[in-house]
Amino acid sequence: MKKEYVIPIFVPHLGCPNDCVFCNQKSISGQKKNITKEDAKKTIEYYLENIKDKDGKKEIAFFGGSFTGIEIEKQEELLQVAYEYIKQGQVDNIRISTRPDYINKEILKRLKKYKVKTIELGVQSANDYILKKANRGHNFNDVKKASKLIRWYGFNLGHQMMVGLPESTRIDEINTAKALVKLKPKMVRIYPVLVIKGTKLEQDYIEKNYEPLSVVQAVETCKELVKIFVKHHIDVIRVGLQNTDEISEPGTENSEVVAGPYHPAFRQLVESSLWYDAIVNKIKKLNVKVKEVEITVNPIDANDVIGHKKENILKLKDLYEVDLIVKQDENIKQGKCDIKVTKEYNDFLEEKTDKTIKI
Repeated sequence: MKKEYVIPIFVPHLGCPNDCVFCNQKSISGQKKNITKEDAKKTIEYYLENIKDKDGKKEIAFFGGSFTGIEIEKQEELLQVAYEYIKQGQVDNIRISTRPDYINKEILKRLKKYKVKTIELGVQSANDYILKKANRGHNFNDVKKASKLIRWYGFNLGHQMMVGLPESTRIDEINTAKALVKLKPKMVRIYPVLVIKGTKLEQDYIEKNYEPLSVVQAVETCKELVKIFVKHHIDVIRVGLQNTDEISEPGTENSEVVAGPYHPAFRQLVESSLWYDAIVNKIKKLNVKVKEVEITVNPIDANDVIGHKKENILKLKDLYEVDLIVKQDENIKQGKCDIKVTKEYNDFLEEKTDKTIKI
């Protein structure tokens, strides 16, 4: 399988009619000035020059959340730059992110002309009350209409949702995930809300009108959402904002994050927690008191099974007095594993067993 590379081009705030309470795209993206076609070309050339696997799949992605809301001339100027690389065979795909109320037939025809393949919608919530509180400026019916049109025109559909919006609960977020499943996106991104400098949410936080989720709370909710999407074969392509100089530990130099569930390895925390739950559930089903288990996984999964800073190994030892041995085997399918009980407690002695289970 060819390695995939994303060439990100940020188009912050241009075309967006709203100031969502959580949003400061220039802080989130690190892009402080408006993008020009020269900037776009320079970025693409830089990435193409530095991509090691020249045979890998390459995709130009216009991020910023409201691409189809910017002036048509600006859209076409940027798309034309990207399209030239498609025609030359240097890039395989183009992806854009936009608002659900900025999708119609004319817009989709224009994107088709420039060979855009994937359209991601900033959904954030399926609850209209929560969308209004966040000052999104659209409702969930806009999401349903846009999603249907995007799929009808043959684009790959992506959705982005948020966890921890003002007055949103875990039940709301689980209901949002279930509502998105019905719209059949190909992929989703899940973003826990961070309090960013220069936003309405920062002021609410300072005035104690908003309390962000803790890392633990955000992980627990995101874990449930990932399970819903995976169950329905929807790719979860990101959990948590990309770590940058601006999106980093609150209080550190250059950080734009004031508060919230920031962690540099947030997705790993979620994936590790999912693995921990699966291992514990399997161990509990055994009719023996386990002392040591050996788990064999695909190398891609090994770090998540071990946990951030060996958290899963330490928790199993501390809570259940179980030693976890992790082995790797490329023949094991990603996301699956074999568990073998290698030692169990006995009233008189420890004896080796050979009980293997699969998950």
